Amino acid sequence: MRNAVIERNGALSQATWQWRDLIALCKLRVVVVMLACALVGMALASPLLPSPTVVVHGLVGIGLSACGAAAFNHVLDRRLDALMLRTSRRPLATQRLPTAYALVWASLLSVSGIGLLLWQVNALTAWLTLGSLIGYALIYTAFLKRATPQNIVIGGVAGAAPPLLGWTSVTGQLSPEPLLLVLIVFAWTPPHFWALAIHKRDEYAKAGVPMLPVTHGDAFTRLQVWLYGWLTVAVTLMPFVIGMSGLLYLVGVMALNVRFMFWNWKVWRGQDPAAPLAAFWFSIRYLLGVFGVLLLDHYARGWIS
Repeated sequence: MRNAVIERNGALSQATWQWRDLIALCKLRVVVVMLACALVGMALASPLLPSPTVVVHGLVGIGLSACGAAAFNHVLDRRLDALMLRTSRRPLATQRLPTAYALVWASLLSVSGIGLLLWQVNALTAWLTLGSLIGYALIYTAFLKRATPQNIVIGGVAGAAPPLLGWTSVTGQLSPEPLLLVLIVFAWTPPHFWALAIHKRDEYAKAGVPMLPVTHGDAFTRLQVWLYGWLTVAVTLMPFVIGMSGLLYLVGVMALNVRFMFWNWKVWRGQDPAAPLAAFWFSIRYLLGVFGVLLLDHYARGWIS
């Protein structure tokens, strides 16, 4: 009897750890940022609050699809992950979780997410989400990441899709405004990720991934962080230029841009070894801040009018 209880408890413990590993494949922290950007797109698409039903179904569908793409990324990168300290403890890198389980899990999440969007939201959002999933999980992870140091720039289109998906969830159509939101994320991605790549340069070199610091050196990458930072600043001013936002957004985004470029300047100077990682973490707060101020301005103007 005692042995049976021990075996049963051991099986339950193993099952618990397997479920935790499956959840780890979803990269939930990344998905939360993506969903925040999608929610902003939903809110900006409507002068009033969007339908709660559309918001819930849209976010759940986009979130499930994003989790599926992340799980496919784990599968395709499992050998590279085992070579890098930052990723070496991931479930597939340590072989705690069978690859077949991860593939089934990734497929289930992806099909559920796309299916929900197609059923409860609209076909445009479902197809755009599918294109984003394929772009990230297959085109970027399986090909671009290993093929060119411009992988982040080219593959950034897939990662920039969430605000567009949020917009089309509400409106069911494309327009210039959500494409501008995509452009903001697209311009922000290189300085955000290259800052981390500088910090993790040796690990990428060991894994044979042709990230920009590995192929062109730290100095060149630092310059690119600085230049793409200015491109991001220019793009974040466009919502005000085209009348999508007002003075509240302009003041807020200028304050954010000053801090953003301060960290990019520190990266460019190359005198502080801690600057790249600090710039990477701040850039996440920066993007959320930009969209937060844009959202605040949107509703403030609605209340005034």
